[in-house]
Amino acid sequence: MTFVSILLALIAEQFRALGRNNPIFDIVRVLGDRAEHAFDTGRPRDAALAWLTVVLPLTLAVVIVHYLLSSISIALTLVWNVLLLYLTLGFRQFSHYFTDIHEALNRDDLHTARTILHEWTGLDTVEMPVSEIVRHTLEAAIVAVHRHVFGVFFWFLVPIGPGGVILYRTAEYLSRQWNSPSNERSPALGCFAAQAFYVLDWVPSRLTSIGFAIVGNFEDAVYAWRNHARKWNDAVNGILLASGGGALGVRLGAPLAEDDSSVILRMSVAGVDYAPGMDDGSDPVPPEFGSDPGVRTLQSAVGLVWRAVVLWMILLAMISLALWVG
Repeated sequence: MTFVSILLALIAEQFRALGRNNPIFDIVRVLGDRAEHAFDTGRPRDAALAWLTVVLPLTLAVVIVHYLLSSISIALTLVWNVLLLYLTLGFRQFSHYFTDIHEALNRDDLHTARTILHEWTGLDTVEMPVSEIVRHTLEAAIVAVHRHVFGVFFWFLVPIGPGGVILYRTAEYLSRQWNSPSNERSPALGCFAAQAFYVLDWVPSRLTSIGFAIVGNFEDAVYAWRNHARKWNDAVNGILLASGGGALGVRLGAPLAEDDSSVILRMSVAGVDYAPGMDDGSDPVPPEFGSDPGVRTLQSAVGLVWRAVVLWMILLAMISLALWVG
């Protein structure tokens, strides 16, 4: 049933996608705002309580309905699973940004591409060159496809089924919303929400990165994962973006700092084999790899994502078949 539920939800989402302001989003947003106003005292304990008052009721309600329906009818359970996946999973909630930017760049319409990228990410895109537009578009797309698709796949496979999907997507929203700029919200809320989502996303992010490596350039993906994930402040996003860029054979993120010629000369005089990063006692900085992303890389990224989806679906089909035969 797991494989069929995901397949039907993906098909439905391709025909009629929901926008960001869907019923699930509205419910989570209202509960999040109420919890923030009721429990935001600046203390970590109250931040945890605020998070739980949003996440637990939604997750428990979905789990209870799921098990009640499963005791009545398999068909009703399938409909319930597909409905929740349709509301939480999907490319189309963000892919129109990616597609519109890609089409604008193909027309050499930089103004439109910058405007759409700003609308999507909130970045300052004024005078942003093509290479940076492509890089930021790729980075936003890789993170979005993980959180909207592959992370949802993983949490749908856990024993609580659709309850895991609601848990994951609600935690993702709170981590993003409670860390957005605000003069009224205490840092404790955002800190706890980010830590909670980091725990929930630890395994899915690594499975997504492994999937990128398998269907893309394996050696570059693994090399980038091991050596360049620290380019990004967010550890989870760093793994996703490093492996995704490596799988595509391109450099994402700002280059790691390298030492100047005086450091190299000093190490040489001392008879020490030089490696970047030696001057501050940190680990040596591995050399960069890959090429700068170009407009064609955007099309390559689409292929990478769909190959990863096919890989996940094949694995799900094999697991479902094994459980059915067993």
